[in-house]
Amino acid sequence: MTIGIDIRTLLDKYYSGVSEYTLNLVNQFLLQDKENHYSLYYNCGRDLSDRLPKFSGEKVKVISTRYSNKFFNYILQKIIHRPQIDQVLKLNAQTDVFLAPHINFLSLSAAPKKVLTIHDLSFLRYPEFFSRRKNLWHRLINIKKLVKQFDCLVAVSEHTKIDIVEILKFPAEKIKVIYAGLNPELKPITDSNELSLVKTKYNLPDNFILYLGNIEPRKNIAGLIAAYNQLRRENKIGDTKLIIAGATGWRIKEIFKTWRKSPYQSDIIFLGYIEKADKPALYSLARVFAYPSFYEGFGFPPLEAMACGAPVVSSAASSLPEVLGNAAVLVDPDNVRSLATALAEVINDGKLRESLIAKGLVRAAEFKWEKTAAAYRQLFSDLTKLNK
Repeated sequence: MTIGIDIRTLLDKYYSGVSEYTLNLVNQFLLQDKENHYSLYYNCGRDLSDRLPKFSGEKVKVISTRYSNKFFNYILQKIIHRPQIDQVLKLNAQTDVFLAPHINFLSLSAAPKKVLTIHDLSFLRYPEFFSRRKNLWHRLINIKKLVKQFDCLVAVSEHTKIDIVEILKFPAEKIKVIYAGLNPELKPITDSNELSLVKTKYNLPDNFILYLGNIEPRKNIAGLIAAYNQLRRENKIGDTKLIIAGATGWRIKEIFKTWRKSPYQSDIIFLGYIEKADKPALYSLARVFAYPSFYEGFGFPPLEAMACGAPVVSSAASSLPEVLGNAAVLVDPDNVRSLATALAEVINDGKLRESLIAKGLVRAAEFKWEKTAAAYRQLFSDLTKLNK
């Protein structure tokens, strides 16, 4: 069998949830699969091959086209419906499978079995959290029409599956829930030299609350700043700082406006994008990890924090209770008082901290890329058997 995979998201300058997901999944396929072949596809008008991870081996090949992205997406894929990506990859109708690990502009033939991964439907649930440009991009993709090309959808959580059935009206029996995994390098860092290097690199304080993720309205960063203001005003956490790390997304003006209005502005520090290698130490240094997001299809950051031994306070919304289980303190993301109270309790209650750390390590250990890739491979095998 040849498995064709759309890897266009791996050309992103800064990797976030979907690009990290795609990279880890492909790497795990190539690591554990000794039987099948993999054809990886991307398009780019300019040479960005230096951004692409290096895939090597007899069973993998990378195939590209060199159209400008706007022309490729909006004209060729959207209007002309050519080229059909599975045909560019020369996939066999009877034996091969095509995987799209994220929604995108896609023109496909009716030939091979096709699988699409849906990470979340936040853009349909909460369009107000997105920029006009991003909402237009989603409208032009037309996900309700897009999913009709696929034989099966993979949902990254049961919550996402429910959304797919409810919003897209896609048959539940054609949706497979497959949880993501965590990178094995995400683990508690105890080496004082390594911790000191990261602390110095980012000029980190001794005690801080950490948020790590994209900077965008859906993540409820304004609510986190409001909770921090309350804690400082009521002198619940001493001079503990708030560190907000991650790349800026869209509609960030209100977030930074909230920050500038804070009387504790100098103690709220934006770090920007964090290099992958620095994440374990950053998580390990945090007094508590806060993730008050309004909506998540899965929710990598709080699980990553758990894997690195940070106690977690998270939103109780969408998929987060499903993914985090009883290993985090869960709060209503709309309730600033509740968020502030939970953060203060975790910071000040040593027994609660230790309990959360222990539970978090156990919970995070359940999510392995080996299991994720194996579930996909079983799905591919089941789909091709239907052709026989």
